[in-house]
Amino acid sequence: MEQIILNILEDLRAGRIVDDRRLVKLINARAREAGGDKRAFAKRRLLPFYQRVKREETVRWASWNVTPELEDGLLSALRMKPRRTASGVATITVITKPWPCSRDCLYCPNDIRMPKSYLHGEPACERAEQNWFDPYLQVSARLTALSQMGHAIDKIELIVLGGTWSDYPRGYQVWFITELFRALNDSAIAGTAANPMLAGWDAGVVDVPPSSRAGAVAPSREAATCCGPASAADAACSDLRRDADLPPRVAARRAFYREHGFPQDQDAFAVKATAAQASIDAGAMGYNAAFRALYGASDAWRAAADMQRATLGELEEQQRANETACHRVVGLVIETRPDAVTPRSLELIRRLGCTKVQMGIQSLDQHVLDANDRGIRVERIAHAFELLRVFGFKIHAHAMVNLLGATPEGDKRDYERLMREPAFQPDEIKLYPCALIEGARLCRRHDAGEWVPYTEGELMDVLASDVLATPAFCRISRMIRDFSSNDIKAGNKKPNLRQLVEQRLPRGGSVREIRYREVGTGSVRLDELRLEVVPYATTNTCERFLQWVDPSDRIAGFLRLSLPNPEYVRKHADELPVRPGEAMIREVHVYGAVARLGEAGDAAQHAGLGRRLVERACEIAAAEGYDRINVISAVGTREYYRGLGFADHGLYQQRGL
Repeated sequence: MEQIILNILEDLRAGRIVDDRRLVKLINARAREAGGDKRAFAKRRLLPFYQRVKREETVRWASWNVTPELEDGLLSALRMKPRRTASGVATITVITKPWPCSRDCLYCPNDIRMPKSYLHGEPACERAEQNWFDPYLQVSARLTALSQMGHAIDKIELIVLGGTWSDYPRGYQVWFITELFRALNDSAIAGTAANPMLAGWDAGVVDVPPSSRAGAVAPSREAATCCGPASAADAACSDLRRDADLPPRVAARRAFYREHGFPQDQDAFAVKATAAQASIDAGAMGYNAAFRALYGASDAWRAAADMQRATLGELEEQQRANETACHRVVGLVIETRPDAVTPRSLELIRRLGCTKVQMGIQSLDQHVLDANDRGIRVERIAHAFELLRVFGFKIHAHAMVNLLGATPEGDKRDYERLMREPAFQPDEIKLYPCALIEGARLCRRHDAGEWVPYTEGELMDVLASDVLATPAFCRISRMIRDFSSNDIKAGNKKPNLRQLVEQRLPRGGSVREIRYREVGTGSVRLDELRLEVVPYATTNTCERFLQWVDPSDRIAGFLRLSLPNPEYVRKHADELPVRPGEAMIREVHVYGAVARLGEAGDAAQHAGLGRRLVERACEIAAAEGYDRINVISAVGTREYYRGLGFADHGLYQQRGL
């Protein structure tokens, strides 16, 4: 290991590029010299080795003469899956525990081991189950994995999935989010418990002291095999976990679930759920009834529920600590249904620190909605859009093609309506083809010949048309779910669906959606960027999408400015947290590989692009007659906005114009 690191450093000092091809050559050469298996020198092992030496063998590390510039090059060469932080933040997805759902949609999977619509084989779901759906343990596992893959983990976007958020008890909602913040504030990374001062990578960065809410215990040497890597993405940290101390609160929390009789591995989870799942698959029992049968009489489940409560005061304590923590929350996302979106639910969601809401739309065709038992009217969906937008949230909608009753041409028209009509126009979208999963009620309709998946040609045509219909202010985040092909009875099974769709798109700048244009891991010439303003109107606001683009129309950063209709705000004053005359910044995002807090980088981040976007937004709002501007800041960005003249103001931060 050491010789490979030294060879990489030698190349970097000589000005040679160490890309994946060069790294493979160095690894193979060292394996031949050592006469061993080259897998022992795999890329995923090199970075944990380097970090351990830097952390624990300071004299040895000093002998390598690694300057900050050399370390940047080394980490770049060893980083696993660089696209994970190409959007400018490190994303951590966590899953809530199984819970009854207020709806029973025809196409929805019914895996009793998971919250409704999720499958235990999805990577994030595997991690969640292995960590007993505990938010603290899930964050710890992902922090460890991302750290060992070489990613900066200073700026974190938390994505909370698991069905309809507002269906869970309020105390559980508050506890779940509190524990997410607590894990980040504790810097709960496996292998750093012995020296938490180093948990943020740089010895000069001091972490926030752990909260005293839970009693600390001595670090455990217990191997983390039952919450080990759930996918190849997590494999990078597996060796470290087996040998290193666990952070104290991780050890204590794991002991809690063990002592209360929770299953300790995937086989045990499967055995426990076998009878209930068989009843669901046979159509003898619905998800909610199976939930009550499996979990309702469980002493372990009740013990966990008693523990899983927190107050808003405890949450706010963790939020204040996170404002200056090593791992700051720069975005917090929850998932819900349109009919659960109310002023009261949004006020709580905002107090939790949420900045973006994922919302299952699926279709705007009332006939299709009814055929699939969605239990909602299109008018209620439009109302949810209005509320989310005036509250300042980013709106991440889910749309599904090939539902029961849909046609390819109807799906195209439906998507065009979602993107163009003032009542809708989401900021981000997950665009999925319907897939048939065992246990979904749609199986019976498929067996009867009433639903059939589109042919590959039909599906590609619909999705390509939808991409071209997506405006410049919207980002298509995903085109498939992380379902295993073994779980899909009928429908698309190709994991590279998006790539296949993009191969059908015309060249020459006709694709305007954000993800297709973002700079990602590439570099940008700041002197070539221009600021464009894309205006569009909704039913209750005038929107301005400000974007930094280069001559090739690649996007380096953007801001969403919302100018609420004063008459709408006055009419609904009793239920809204904003007042007439207040504009709203709903999102600021600058692309490029994550630069650590306080450091400059070659990418678009830390080049002043965000500040210039904010100043231009303030100028536009003032010119339109607004005298104040709010920003729906994440907890970890409060300090940034204070530096731009914003002051804490209720659910937002506000600045006079």
